[in-house]
Amino acid sequence: MMIIVDANVFFSVLIKGGKTFDIFIVNKSLKKFEFVAPEYLVIEAKKHMNELIEKTKLSIEELEKVFSFIEKEIRLIPFEEFTEMFKSAERLSPDPKDVTYIALALKLNGALWSNDKRLKKQSEIKIYSTEEIIKLLS
Repeated sequence: MMIIVDANVFFSVLIKGGKTFDIFIVNKSLKKFEFVAPEYLVIEAKKHMNELIEKTKLSIEELEKVFSFIEKEIRLIPFEEFTEMFKSAERLSPDPKDVTYIALALKLNGALWSNDKRLKKQSEIKIYSTEEIIKLLS
């Protein structure tokens, strides 16, 4: 099953670890999900490494290790490969920050992993919360 990982989920893994990180660990063995994200997600996250170090209280080496692991578990898709879906995504999105992830989900016919309850108000894309992803892995 293809799952688009949104920014909040990605940053949650880096900052908190916990259940969100565990999903990536378990999926590495089970291969139940193919995680994908827009490539700019990782580019933007790398720009904020100093802020992430402050929030996580991890050393740069520890954070880079977690970052590298998660980055390997997510297939990154160039923006150019799904730009034609932006008009449709804008119509579905309650927040301009979510348009890119919705556009990618539309292009790939995948579900979106997000804890934003507002996204569930539309019915064209399946939205899974972290808890729902955990249940699917069980």
